[in-house]
Order: sequence, then structure tokens, then C-alpha cells
Amino acid sequence: MSTDGAGVDHVGHPAPVGIDVEAVTAWFRAHVGDVEPPLRFTLVAGGRSNLTYRVDGASGGAVALRRPPVSHVLPTAHDMGREHRILAALAPTAVPVPTPLGLCEDPAVTGAPFYVMTFVEGLVLRDAGSGGPLLPAAAARRAAGLGLVDTLAALHALDPDAVGLGDLAKREGYVDRQLRRWGRQFAQSATVGVAAPGLVERVGADLAARIPPQRRTSVVHGDFRIDNAVLRPDGTVAAVLDWELCTLGDPMADLGTFLDYWGLPADGEPVLGRVPASALDGFPERDDLTHRYSATSGADVSDVGYFMAFGYWRLACILQGVYARYLGGAGAGDPDSVEHFPATVARLARLAATTLGTS
Repeated sequence: MSTDGAGVDHVGHPAPVGIDVEAVTAWFRAHVGDVEPPLRFTLVAGGRSNLTYRVDGASGGAVALRRPPVSHVLPTAHDMGREHRILAALAPTAVPVPTPLGLCEDPAVTGAPFYVMTFVEGLVLRDAGSGGPLLPAAAARRAAGLGLVDTLAALHALDPDAVGLGDLAKREGYVDRQLRRWGRQFAQSATVGVAAPGLVERVGADLAARIPPQRRTSVVHGDFRIDNAVLRPDGTVAAVLDWELCTLGDPMADLGTFLDYWGLPADGEPVLGRVPASALDGFPERDDLTHRYSATSGADVSDVGYFMAFGYWRLACILQGVYARYLGGAGAGDPDSVEHFPATVARLARLAATTLGTS
């Protein structure tokens, strides 16, 4: 089956990369009966890793389809069955997620396994430019920030065994395992375009030497941020998306990553080169979010600085992998240029060092 996006779908639109329209439509007929062909597939912009498509049926209903990148997939990454399992486990809980509708594990259908879930309508605040018009009210912006923190605390309050995720990963030594995993993946990807040779490796070694004790183990999202959530106009959280990095581990890592992405006007240059929606007036400060999380969860947040440094470093490793995949032809997830990625990777490593206090 062709997966290069050639041809058109059944309503005359160009078929997006990664989708064999005829084969996927046949699979839908057999497994997702309430979505009526002909189907229209639209690649959802924003992601640079797994690819997400909106699938519109003839009767007007829409669902979402998610599959791995079309090339240069790193070992152990992009496990569709694992994501589907996580959503199925979380769907009955207080954590708002799309409901999974079906899993295709046969790569012959469209070049890779994929799964289908409900398409949650709402607001995705990808940056300040979109966030301002989409969520203009200051009260809704504050509600969004606090609601995201409360959602994170709700996730971390779940008993992994009770929701069926107790065997998702090892429970102890989370940061050490993450440092080794992303360090290996950085080494696999750091073949071209490294702006500051040795910097990521040095910061990784400093982080490994300072790992705080793991006080709790919970289900962690792994990439919890404002643009991985669907919001309602009043700022409440309709769904949390992109569970690719979900595992069991130290919940403080989720909080640190969330705060890394929570850009503010005083930060200067944005972490990823675009001003996040959180920099707009009305969104809470980082200290407000940290205190809210502590009050809601009862957690000790004294090590949050370490976990922010860890989050910057891990993001540097991830972006180096994205850059390598892009150079290998897997750029379908986002049409924007990635030429700035080597410099961004170096900047993230420097941020990690500064936050850790080693620069």
C-alpha cells in the first residue's frame, strides 16, 4: 500500500502523507462503523513526532487518527498500542482524554499501526498569536492555567494499579532511566547539526549526579503543556492530548516540564522560538501554579528547580531527534522550518545548566 500521500481521497481532496485512503477506509468500515465513508483526512498541524489526522465522515461526524512518523522511527518510540492502552485506562477517570475507538496493529494497512479516538472540539492555544483571539477573557485565562494544574494533580492522584497501568513501566529510578534513555537517543541522533558539541552530554552528567530522591510514583504524562490540551471558551480543560511519552515515574517531572513551557513576558526569548499563550495577560505566574499544585496534591515541591532543568535537557534531546528525522524526510508533522533546531537544542542545554546552577 502506498503511504506517500499520492492521489486524492474519496471526496476529491489530496490524500495526506501517511494515509492510504482506500485501505484505511476499508478498515473504518470494519471497525469504526459510526463514521460513514467517504472519508476526508486532514493532517492536524502542530506535532513534530506522531502524526494526528482529523477524519471527517460523509454524515458530518469527525474522529481523530494517530500514527507514527513516516520514516526514521527510533527504537522503542511511537508505540500506538501503548498510547491506545493508556487512553482506554484513563477514559473512565477524572482526567479528561479522548475516548479510544479502535486500534489497527497491521502495518500493511497504511504503513504503520494506528489508532482512532474521538475528536474533541475546543480551543488549542498553540501560541500567543492564536491564544489571544481564541481565549480573550482574563478570567478564562486564569481558569485555564489553574485548571491545567488541577488536571495534572488529578492524573498524579490515580492509583496505577487501580486503572490497569501498574505494569506500564518500572516504578523506581525514573529520572535515572530517563537520563539514560534520552542520552542514548541523543547519541543516536547527534550525527549532524549539533551547535554545541558535548554540551548536552555534560549537562546530562550533571543531572545524573544530582538526582533527588523519588518521593512518589504515579502515572506521568511526559509532555504536559498548554498546547497539548483542548480548552473550552471558559478555560476549563476538555481533553489532554499526546500521551506518547506517558509512563510511571516521579510526578515532579511533569510539573517541571509544564513550568518550562509556561513562558512569561519576563523570560525573554521563548523556549521554542514562539511566544506561548501563557505569556498573555491573565495567565497565572509560575509561582501561582506551583503553589496550586502543592495545595491540590499535597506534594513536596522543593525540588521543582531540578525538574525544570531536567525538562529543558530532555527537550533538547527530543528536538535533536526530531531534527534528525526531519533531515531524513520525516517532516510531515509540521510544515515550519527546523533550521533553527541545532541552536535551540544548545539553548535548551544552557537553560538546563543555568537552572541547575552549573553554568
